[in-house]
Amino acid sequence: MKRLEQDIKTVATFVDETKPGWTRRPFTLWYKKAREWLMEQMHSINMEVSIDAASNVIGSIKGSHHDLPPIMIGSHLDTVTGGGRFDGIIGVLGGLEVVRILKEKGIQLRHSLEIVDFTAEEPSEFGISTIGSRGMVGNLTEEMLRRNDSSGLILRDAIREAGGRPDDIMKMVRKKGDIALYLELHIEQGPVLEQMNHKLGIVTGIVGIHRYRVIVEGKPNHAGTTPMNMRQDALTASSEIILQLEAICRKQYEEPVVGTVGKVTVEPNAANVIPGKVSFELEVRSIEKKLIQAIMQELIKFGDDLSKRRNVKITFDCLSQSEPIRVDPSIQQIIEKSCMSFAPSMKLPSGAGHDANQIATIAPIGMIFVPSRDGRSHCPEEWTDFKDVALGVHALAQSIITFDQCI
Repeated sequence: MKRLEQDIKTVATFVDETKPGWTRRPFTLWYKKAREWLMEQMHSINMEVSIDAASNVIGSIKGSHHDLPPIMIGSHLDTVTGGGRFDGIIGVLGGLEVVRILKEKGIQLRHSLEIVDFTAEEPSEFGISTIGSRGMVGNLTEEMLRRNDSSGLILRDAIREAGGRPDDIMKMVRKKGDIALYLELHIEQGPVLEQMNHKLGIVTGIVGIHRYRVIVEGKPNHAGTTPMNMRQDALTASSEIILQLEAICRKQYEEPVVGTVGKVTVEPNAANVIPGKVSFELEVRSIEKKLIQAIMQELIKFGDDLSKRRNVKITFDCLSQSEPIRVDPSIQQIIEKSCMSFAPSMKLPSGAGHDANQIATIAPIGMIFVPSRDGRSHCPEEWTDFKDVALGVHALAQSIITFDQCI
């Protein structure tokens, strides 16, 4: 698997060197160069290459039975700021390696096989994640397409610049029955496989993620002359909401839940001025949709009461919702058999969201995990041994061959 290792190292050269780690944000020059390289690799092994309306890069090989819907392997090449070299990347490059393996073994599948690099899986500057897979299944709304980033760029225009056709997204939506099966190879992004000394993971389900932008508007004023009991401090009010989210998510529930605030903007952001406006983004994740909804209802009610108590304006804007999914037991069984033939394996849920969340609305899905050293991800220290990635690719290829005969 030296070529797979080299592919991963090559993609790691397409990064914004002004940012920490291996940063390759969507709709940037580095992202464009990585995708151009990917398309060159697809062409080199005689794949048909295209960019769909949502600007997803798709490489395909024809199956022997043209009436069957394709099997799809996918993931993403974009990263978070300060990210690593494996998250998403191994899913795309692993799919590419599966095609090479099939060609070298002289195997033609009954189903056509598609390898997809989905556009902007990570949370983007437009406040939306899984942009490409949303577009593929018709979950990228007109309101989302009109959103702009901090520079004023509109998402619709960004997709067009990336080779997409935003006006045709809804016309080209894939529907139930258009994809036979979606599979994704991914790093675990957690410590379980490593701690349990297992090399491969069979994903049983994927959490849903609900993201909100919260805007708290108070009144900026002089920090020295405004008495404490006469302030309309947007930052302290925001702090209460953030701590309340933590308190709610720390409670014991039937299913695990996590809540996070990872982005905060303060205005005017001066040491001697009482903050007049704060904008922050939060997310809640769980495998249970009703639990996410209940937590957000409780938090919004807290915000309403806080608004009156502190005399500030608080608005909650839902940026996106990906629903939790559970992998069909029959799919788990086939993946487990493939994984166990190569390495010690175990079943576990995914606490991270994936493009699979979106594709699951129209097709059955499955996922294979490989270990993350120390459970680290979304940081420069993110690491998975190349030999473990190779095991995942072999298990993925075997799963594809098995599924091809039984679906």
